[in-house]
Amino acid sequence: HLQLVESGGGVGQPGGSLRLSCAASGFPLVYSTVAYFRQAPGKEREGVSCISSGSSVVHYADSVKGRFTISRDNTKNTAWLQMNDLKSEDTAVYYCAADPATPCPEAIHSTGNDAVWGQGSVVTVSK
Repeated sequence: HLQLVESGGGVGQPGGSLRLSCAASGFPLVYSTVAYFRQAPGKEREGVSCISSGSSVVHYADSVKGRFTISRDNTKNTAWLQMNDLKSEDTAVYYCAADPATPCPEAIHSTGNDAVWGQGSVVTVSK
């Protein structure tokens, strides 16, 4: 069974930090681009960041550039999204996706039919 298990969401304070994890199970993450998306209440899903299979290419949405860092360790079959200097507008459900067919940065805009998605992590930024 192919799945991505997400963890690390929760409540963070403005200016604080949170780190999301995305662990692959049932398949090797090494062959996939990993992308993070988020969806805030009442808004459409937004691409946040992506990282190529070998980590040579990373891309960020302008809204998180300089604050978020995406990384991966293929030996651990896991990717992470480090979120610093949190803002209230970062409040959303965050999803990771592993896409074997779409490179980064294209994956930040859309994923292919073979992409595997995580279950989502709720991030709330509040004082």
